[in-house]
Amino acid sequence: MTRAETKERNRRALLDAARRIVARDGYRARLEEIAEEAELTTGAVYSLFGSKNGLLIALVTDYLGPHYESAEAIPASLDVLETVDAFARHYRGLCEDPDALRHLSFEISLQDLALRDPELRPRLAASVRAHEERLAVLLAGRSHDAAPLTLRQARRLATALRGLLVGLSQGAILGLTDAASGDYFAAAARALVTPEVLGPP
Repeated sequence: MTRAETKERNRRALLDAARRIVARDGYRARLEEIAEEAELTTGAVYSLFGSKNGLLIALVTDYLGPHYESAEAIPASLDVLETVDAFARHYRGLCEDPDALRHLSFEISLQDLALRDPELRPRLAASVRAHEERLAVLLAGRSHDAAPLTLRQARRLATALRGLLVGLSQGAILGLTDAASGDYFAAAARALVTPEVLGPP
């Protein structure tokens, strides 16, 4: 195994271990236990991530990635409403993952950690903003009302979509509503495409 392969294997092992420990222990998660779970040392955490917070930020990116990476495969030929519809259905599909409840527990625990740690909070916010920007780039330039959506409008829509879909997916995972089908997610998301949400070009 090459040095790069070993580094990536250790990185993955620490991320997987941290996800399990943070989902279980929340803000009480200990770096030593994460390293032990990954069968590595705390030195490996510092070498690969710089700090415990660096590991947690990498966890956020790792967690949010699937929500947005698959969406980037949405065909460029779709207009804004069709794209929003497809993204909402994709997001709803993630709720059916067998590990969705564990992922939600991890997400809530990570937010709890960020609320308690003033260093982690802005880094978590920056990571979320970076993923919103990926969605905005996906939306920008697509046709809406016979004009391309500007990046400014796409950013406003991306923020609204993230807020809506995070809330709906939490409800779906927790079983709070029987109506949270893919059609419901898509209809709610399309309803955001209004002049009030988009704002001026």
